Amino acid sequence: MNKTPILIVNRLTRLIGNVFKIFSYLFHFLLPNLRFSIPEYSPAKLSLSRRSSIPRTIWQTNFTNKCTLPVYMNYLFNRLMSLDCDYRYVSTEARGEYLKNNAKKEVYDAYMKLTNGAAQADLWRLVVLNLEGGVYMDIDATLVWPLDKLIGMEEKAIYIKIDNNTRFTNYFIASAPNNQDLESAIEKVLYNIDNYDPAMGVYYSTGPGVFDELFKEKNDIHTEDRKYVCIQGSFTNEHFQYLDRPRSKWTHINPADLVKKEDN
Repeated sequence: MNKTPILIVNRLTRLIGNVFKIFSYLFHFLLPNLRFSIPEYSPAKLSLSRRSSIPRTIWQTNFTNKCTLPVYMNYLFNRLMSLDCDYRYVSTEARGEYLKNNAKKEVYDAYMKLTNGAAQADLWRLVVLNLEGGVYMDIDATLVWPLDKLIGMEEKAIYIKIDNNTRFTNYFIASAPNNQDLESAIEKVLYNIDNYDPAMGVYYSTGPGVFDELFKEKNDIHTEDRKYVCIQGSFTNEHFQYLDRPRSKWTHINPADLVKKEDN
């Protein structure tokens, strides 16, 4: 497949997104309290002619669905790139309820030990994709090509890599239900939580480091360079994503406080 058109769209997406970001500084300076609402559910606008292995459902989560203009524009752009997909936004509270009602008790208990929303979302995305299937994307992730063309009809799972295709990441995951690789990742996250060392931090205990450790030697999984699938930071950035909660991104937490300490 000739991927040059995808790279062109990638560059144009970054350009358009950066223009919106510049405009948004002025927009939110003039209208500091205005927020936009990402819907909890948005049905597909187009229907597929046949059933695909990976369900056409996009899953996203965040600390709130009331968002700034750049985050909302990113949502709209992704919906344009995924017209044949249902969209589901899951709140912090709903994540916990979902795991309580659908996951194994040890998974829910491990989730409740985590004190950071990003780490909780790391575990939740693995579980919801393994149980339901679909496509998970971080709230700041941006598709660079129509999702239907990216994941096709027969693929069971797609993972992406960063840093010149050398490291796995988890801000985009596409998977059919009952994925053994995701099962392994869930088990690894549970182990890391039960045996947590602050040196792990979010990245290595629940985040991309888990994929990197488990998948780096595997040759039987489908991976793509992120620039051909999904990128981050095109329309938004930390300032706009956390405008109402400054310095609440996972990179600012004290790693020693990530996992609740058991009472003696």
